[in-house]
Amino acid sequence: MAAEPTTTLTRSERLDRLPFSRAHGKLLFGSGIGWALDAMDVGMISFVMAALAAHWQLSSTTLSWIGSIGFVGMALGASLGGLLADRIGRRQVFALTLLVYGLATGAAALSTSVAMLLALRFLVGLGLGGELPVASTLVSEYAPTRIRGRVVVALEAFWAVGWILAALIGYFLIPTSPDGWRWALAIGLVPAAYALVVRWGLPESVRFLESKGRFAEAEASVRTFEESAGVKSMPSPDLAPATKEGTVSIWAPGLRRRTLALWTVWFCINLSYYGAFIWIPSLLHEQGFTLVRSFQFTLIITLAQLPGYAAAAWLIEVWGRRLTLAVFLAGSAMAAALFGFAATETMILVSGCLLSFFNLGAWGALYAVGPELYPTSIRGAGTGAAAAFGRIASILAPLIVPPLMGAGGMGLLFGVFGAAFALGAVAALGLPEQRGRTLADA
Repeated sequence: MAAEPTTTLTRSERLDRLPFSRAHGKLLFGSGIGWALDAMDVGMISFVMAALAAHWQLSSTTLSWIGSIGFVGMALGASLGGLLADRIGRRQVFALTLLVYGLATGAAALSTSVAMLLALRFLVGLGLGGELPVASTLVSEYAPTRIRGRVVVALEAFWAVGWILAALIGYFLIPTSPDGWRWALAIGLVPAAYALVVRWGLPESVRFLESKGRFAEAEASVRTFEESAGVKSMPSPDLAPATKEGTVSIWAPGLRRRTLALWTVWFCINLSYYGAFIWIPSLLHEQGFTLVRSFQFTLIITLAQLPGYAAAAWLIEVWGRRLTLAVFLAGSAMAAALFGFAATETMILVSGCLLSFFNLGAWGALYAVGPELYPTSIRGAGTGAAAAFGRIASILAPLIVPPLMGAGGMGLLFGVFGAAFALGAVAALGLPEQRGRTLADA
């Protein structure tokens, strides 16, 4: 047991000084499962699109809308989810969004027309968009300062787990029958059940509880984490986080530059990531590979996400957030250019794995950066607004693939994606470095 402290600390300071404990692991794993289920759903639609192209004889334009409509919902969900998280709590919104997208995904398995599938995919996106920034905010607010970036990248690494699950389902289940895609979507009901686990099993943000005057709950949550770490401390005074005039808006004078840089990175990474990865199975199929073979290639490429996250998780506390994000985005630009001109199976796999490695490492760094840029009162809104702006790019991304392919093939398509990654790398250098700094309450 640690010795009694000689000074009274705030609850946030008590959390910041803790070592990583079983309680942190429970929060990370519990949030990560929801994150992985999100990724599984987003990844699944890329395989469903390829299957529907074969079984329903859909045009590339129709497929583009199937890929994009979910991101329309995600744009709205990210904005609303962030605002709600600052008002009713991180945990509540996390559970609600899991429930919405789980039920909608299960219902999508029963789709009898493209119109029905589009409507349900919009609802799926509404839930997905609200969940992601809220989960990263919740984990950030509990993670110890010295390893906060690493913990959030570890959370984002669950995205790779979900994509790998989607790739496995796509490879082993979807090609087995004309209704294989329906069974794949039916698995999406799992998040609806998991929403109950989130609602009752995960803690609410201490900073949020204090901002609402719920001091007893905040104290109990901090005590739980201290006991898990074997640390004893004095109770903190019941004071809500102070607010400072001029920080109520993400466009306030002291915040607007970081907001602009963050929005730019979000837009660029969404455009290139979703434009590439939603279409890769279909693009490989169009190039002459069988459905099973294209799914196999995608599965191998997806596996490279895991070492990408691992590298980013280590570097983010060594290089810092800004440099790690910029380097991984620059690596993504290089890999996109290589993939666009890959002419052999070996080059497709090598460049695809490099793209997966660098791009998902960049995603991990980005989710670590966002919550650190804003004070508690607008943290959810700030991260949600950036995600919502990025979703505009994810809406456009699947739609621009067919015309770009028609105009210049894979070279032009992935050249555009590479340029977007490069622009994102430059914008990342405009973000403030937050490594080792306590999250701002005001």
